[in-house]
Amino acid sequence: MTSVTWVLVVAIIVLAVLVIAGLLLGARALRQLHSDRQVAQEKQEQAVGDAQAKVEDANAKAASVRAETAAAKAEANAARAEARRVLEAAHSEADTILEHAHRQAEADAEQLRSAARRSGEREIALLNATVKEQAAEVERRAARIDERERLHGEEVERLVERERRLAALESDLSRREAALAERESELARSEEVRRRELERIAGLTADTARGELIEAIEGQAKREAAILVRDIETEAKNTADNRARHIVVDAIQRIASEQTAESVVSVLHLPSDEMKGRIIGREGRNIRAFESTTGVNLIIDDTPEAVLLSCFDPVRREVGRLTLEKLVLDGRIHPHRIEEVFDSAKNEVERLCDRAAEEALVDVGITNIHPELVKLLGRLRYRTSYGQNVLKHLVETAHIAGIMAAELGLDVPTMKRAAFLHDIGKALTHEVEGSHALIGADMARKYGEHEDIVHAIEAHHNEVPPQTIEAVLTQAADACSGGRPGARRESLEAYVKRLERIEEIAGGKAGVEKVFAMQAGREIRVMVRPDDIDDIGAAVLARDVAKQIEEELTYPGQIRVTVVRESRVTELAR
Repeated sequence: MTSVTWVLVVAIIVLAVLVIAGLLLGARALRQLHSDRQVAQEKQEQAVGDAQAKVEDANAKAASVRAETAAAKAEANAARAEARRVLEAAHSEADTILEHAHRQAEADAEQLRSAARRSGEREIALLNATVKEQAAEVERRAARIDERERLHGEEVERLVERERRLAALESDLSRREAALAERESELARSEEVRRRELERIAGLTADTARGELIEAIEGQAKREAAILVRDIETEAKNTADNRARHIVVDAIQRIASEQTAESVVSVLHLPSDEMKGRIIGREGRNIRAFESTTGVNLIIDDTPEAVLLSCFDPVRREVGRLTLEKLVLDGRIHPHRIEEVFDSAKNEVERLCDRAAEEALVDVGITNIHPELVKLLGRLRYRTSYGQNVLKHLVETAHIAGIMAAELGLDVPTMKRAAFLHDIGKALTHEVEGSHALIGADMARKYGEHEDIVHAIEAHHNEVPPQTIEAVLTQAADACSGGRPGARRESLEAYVKRLERIEEIAGGKAGVEKVFAMQAGREIRVMVRPDDIDDIGAAVLARDVAKQIEEELTYPGQIRVTVVRESRVTELAR
């Protein structure tokens, strides 16, 4: 057999083995498939049983769900009914609230209308008062113009009468000259006859007779000259007196200014009455802080939409008024804010004083003055003397002195400068002891004023005898300004002097920081430094001040002395 044959035989054997193996494997697979089918059938039957059990459970749950659904529907119906009831109640309550809001809005509108009506009435009253003041001012100006026209008319009549007198005097003088010429000729003839007769009777020589005649004529001429000198002196004196009166009256009338009564109370209008509660603060802390910081007594009463500020010192009262006004506009009122606004108001008042001094200098026409003197003049803006504003008094005195100096042919700028600075010492009377005339003279000398002006200042109240015409005219102008009707009042000045003395008594004690006279002088508050005075020392200080006030002053009622010792500790959180 060949190799090919053996290969074919081997292939056939292999194929037969493979077929037999496939048949064995297929039989095994059929048996496995049959067993698997039986297991699957058993599982299917078990699953059908489980499914039937689950269906029965689902039916039970569905019945339970249907019952719960019915209960839920019942609860939903009840909730809808409750919602309808609540909605109806809400509608009724909304109607009630709306009606109440309408009534409240009508009440607020009525209140606003009444407030607007009151405000309008106040504005109308203010406008009426302003119109009346303007009408009174017009009448006063018309009266001054009429008076001035009358004086001019009288002056014209006097001039006409003077011209007539001069014409009569000239004609009389011409007649006298003619009579004198005729008399001289008669005297010459008489003298000649007398000389001849004397020579004939007495046998005198011509020289002797001439001497006797000269002595007789000399005696007669001296007598006539004495009579003439007496008449001329009398006429000159009368003319000088009339002229001096005319100069003074004309000077006063040309610069007379209106004087307003000085008050110790300022009124501040508020936007509403509820602002009073904010000003007072919790348990009154704001009003106590305001009074202790500013030294101004704050009076809050039943006056609608207004508060009163009382203080005898007008500068301090103005600072307090500006402080409260700024606090009301800002709305933030507490002790720390009060101190901040007080510093701002104090600086603003200082600027107003400087501006008032500059305006007064421009009005008088004075330039080239030391800045420190300008500051002192500005402080006089709020200073009064017997009710007369000192700065206005200086302007008025300067104008009077300038007019009189012009009439007398003197140096007008120097005269006005001396008169304008004569009361500058009153700006330092609270700080420096002594007469304001001497204090003002020292200040003027210190800041380079001329010695004539310094002398006029120190001599205007005769502390130093006046030696120059400037000093005399300064005294005259000061008397004209202060002595004219309506310029000064005594009662307010005495009251202010008493309050100033009360503050001076307490301020002179050791350890005192601030002193404020409150309640129209019925109370004095003394702020002491806590490091210098303890509680026992504060009690001793209050007793000493009260005792000295009793000994030195005369006053109605009683004065309460309150010593305040306050400690403050401040730290910075960085």
